[in-house]
Amino acid sequence: MSGMFSPLVDAATLRANLVNPNWRVIDVRHQLADTAYGERQYGEGHIPGACFLHCDRDLSGALNGTNGRHPLPDPQRLAARLGELGIDGQSQVVVYDDAQGMIAGRLWWLLRWLGHPAVAVLDGGFQAWQAAGGGVDQTLPTVSPAVFVPVLRPLAVDVDFVQKMPSTATALRLVDARAADRFRGENETIDPLGGHIPGAVNRFFRDNLAADGRFKSATELRTEWLTVLGAVPAAQTIHYCGSGVSACHNLLALEIAGLSGGRLYGGSWSEWCADATRPVA
Repeated sequence: MSGMFSPLVDAATLRANLVNPNWRVIDVRHQLADTAYGERQYGEGHIPGACFLHCDRDLSGALNGTNGRHPLPDPQRLAARLGELGIDGQSQVVVYDDAQGMIAGRLWWLLRWLGHPAVAVLDGGFQAWQAAGGGVDQTLPTVSPAVFVPVLRPLAVDVDFVQKMPSTATALRLVDARAADRFRGENETIDPLGGHIPGAVNRFFRDNLAADGRFKSATELRTEWLTVLGAVPAAQTIHYCGSGVSACHNLLALEIAGLSGGRLYGGSWSEWCADATRPVA
């Protein structure tokens, strides 16, 4: 395994490495309300050499009506897809979106889940790339397929695990990445039921960002997150959101802050609230 294990990369570093044969750039632009948006934007112009992966088709599994809006993908299927894009164990992967890392964080987390630590999110995304004078391309890159061998790491928990967590548990902490109003059960427009999993604390993922859309400094993130977590170590946190996408942004922020080891509840609120017998706060 080669590549840098920093969770972020800036536009200048990416630009300097675009010709590096070991670097693979992935565009994951996406909008929940317009699922064709990312492919359209990719076709109109993307970072040269970047391939496209779709949040619903590639970064999520099949829906069955009760497993949430973005269930985790089958690891072997995702690994095969990554191999098609020329990604193998030696690749340094860089992921970007135009949503302040919300979608990019998902692929960053998925790659680490599959045992591939050499993955970084482009800090500030496509906007930062353009602001730095980075060019765009409309041509589809030619890639040589590779073999990506997944080695699944225990970074995810399922709904059964969460249900068995006592709501008074101080040993484990649930962290909800949604906006404060949705956490409180107000203004819920996406899922059929408002509220949150009992015992959870709230940390809106956008609070990880500075005014320019880039991540806050590691020191700042560490200070803020230690306040959120209190006495609970970061390694004993379980993260969720509406569908398991923006929660990855919080896990990315914790990694930047040097507070690694948290896990993702992939089904998140959309899975939790699909069963009326589960408690709601």
